[in-house]
Amino acid sequence: MLIEVLKSKIHRVTLTQADLHYVGSIAIDEDLMDAANIIEGEKVQVLNINNGERLDTYVIKGPRGTGSISLNGPAARKAAVGDIVIVVSYALMEFEEAKTFKPAVIFPNEKNKLLGY
Repeated sequence: MLIEVLKSKIHRVTLTQADLHYVGSIAIDEDLMDAANIIEGEKVQVLNINNGERLDTYVIKGPRGTGSISLNGPAARKAAVGDIVIVVSYALMEFEEAKTFKPAVIFPNEKNKLLGY
């Protein structure tokens, strides 16, 4: 039996840009993507702390080392620059594997940076 479990989580980052007229997606600083084990094109759920909105989209690479988090296309209407969001992805795996699987969970600071980056 396959079950869906948390694979990756970027906990509480600040939205730095919202571009309504860009092709839809969320652009995430590549340093954060690497740390959270998220790849370009991966489906993610974006949870907006400020207004309770939840949306699904896919990831594109944002400029490395900038702390940029940009919500693009129609999803840009679901958040405002400065909003705090959580980005999560899930994976399907066998039930027994899921019991021991450890997701990648990161906690960037208020500038969307991790210590050591």
